[in-house]
Amino acid sequence: MEFTASARSRTGLRDADGMAVASFVLGLVGLLVLNIFLGPAAIVLATLALKRGTGRRGRALLGLGLGVADLVVLAVLASADGSVSWTFGG
Repeated sequence: MEFTASARSRTGLRDADGMAVASFVLGLVGLLVLNIFLGPAAIVLATLALKRGTGRRGRALLGLGLGVADLVVLAVLASADGSVSWTFGG
């Protein structure tokens, strides 16, 4: 079974759209937990989605911004108490 060029391009576009949504979700979740891992993953996925010409450019840009925000939150936490973990209470 052979794929035509248009079928390949639709599949590639669908993959890029999925990467854009995944970067947004990972960036959003990364603000709360595991920002050291999810932030860079969101940045990489958003960059790949933008390079592949996603139809969800806004979602990819939000994922990129949230990934950067994850790393900023990590830096603030690390500088505030000298660790990279959340602490609740006294």
